[in-house]
Amino acid sequence: MMMTNVTTVSGFFLLGFSDNRNLQTLHALLFLLMYLLGLTGNLFIIIITTLDPQLQSPMFHFLKHLSLLDISSLSVTIPQSIHNSMTGSGYISYAQCVFFFTSLGCAEVAILTVMSYDRYVAICLPLHYEVIMNARTCRWAVTVVWISGGITGTLYIATILSIRFCGVKIIRQFFCDVPQLLRLSCSNDYLGVVGVAAFMSLLAFACFVAIVLSYIQIFSTVLRMPSVEGRSKVFSTCLPHLCVVSFFLFVGVCAYFKPTSDLTPVLDLLLSIFYTVLPPTLNPVIYSLRNEVMKGAVLKLLLGGEFTRKRLF
Repeated sequence: MMMTNVTTVSGFFLLGFSDNRNLQTLHALLFLLMYLLGLTGNLFIIIITTLDPQLQSPMFHFLKHLSLLDISSLSVTIPQSIHNSMTGSGYISYAQCVFFFTSLGCAEVAILTVMSYDRYVAICLPLHYEVIMNARTCRWAVTVVWISGGITGTLYIATILSIRFCGVKIIRQFFCDVPQLLRLSCSNDYLGVVGVAAFMSLLAFACFVAIVLSYIQIFSTVLRMPSVEGRSKVFSTCLPHLCVVSFFLFVGVCAYFKPTSDLTPVLDLLLSIFYTVLPPTLNPVIYSLRNEVMKGAVLKLLLGGEFTRKRLF
C-alpha cells in the first residue's frame, strides 16, 4: 500500500507580513493601534445607543448590533495577528481560523441588509413605520442575523473538517483566508466547501440586490421632497449606511474574486486589511460624522453628561 503525505487536521500556520523582527514589531504596534481605535469607537456606539433616549429607534438598535459584530470581527483577527508577530508563532486553530470570521462576515452582510430595509420603511412608508418596524419585528430581525451567522459558520466548519491537507499547512496571510485554505487541499474534498461558498455567495448577492432596490426607492423618494432641509436630514442618515455597505461589499468582492497569484503576496495582504480591519474600525467614524444626534450623544458622554433611561423604541 502506498503511503500518501496527508497531514492530520489540527490547525494552520500563518506567515504574516514579514520575517524581519523590526517589521513584525511595527506591524504589531500598528494593528494594536487600529484595534484600540475600532474597539473604542464601537464601544462608544454601544454605550450611547443604550443610554441616550434620543437613540432608541430601530435604526440605532441595529447600529448597536453592527458595532457588536465589528468588535467581534476585530477581536478574532487582530489579537491573534499581534500575538503571532510578537512571539514568532504563526499557529492558529480551526475555531479562530474558520468558524468565527466566516460567521461574523455573513452576519454583517445580514445586518446591513436589515438596516437598509429599515431606512426604506422609514423614508418611503413613514406612516406605517411604527407598525412595520415594531419592537417584536426588530428583535426577530436581530435574532435572524445572529442565527444566519451561526449557521454559516457551522456549514463551513463541517465541510472543512472533511478536507485532507498535504504537506505543511501554511497560509500566506495574517488571518485564515478561505480561498488560500482551499489551495492547501490535496484532493477533491474541497468541493463541499466550494458548494457552501457558492450557496452563501447567492445569499450575499440576494442581500446586495435587496440593498440596491431599497436605496433606489429611497433616493427616488428623497429627490421628490420639496424641502431642502428634509432631503439633507435623510441623506445624513442614509449616506453613512450606504458608504459602509459599498466599502464592505466592494473590498469583499475584490478579496475573494481576485486572481490568485504567488507573485503579489504583499498586495494580497494589503487588500485583506481593507476587507477585515478597516470596515469595523471606520464604521463608528462614518456613522458619527454624518449624524448630528450621534455627535451630540458622543459629546455628552465625553463631557460627563447624564442620559435619561428610556424603554427601547
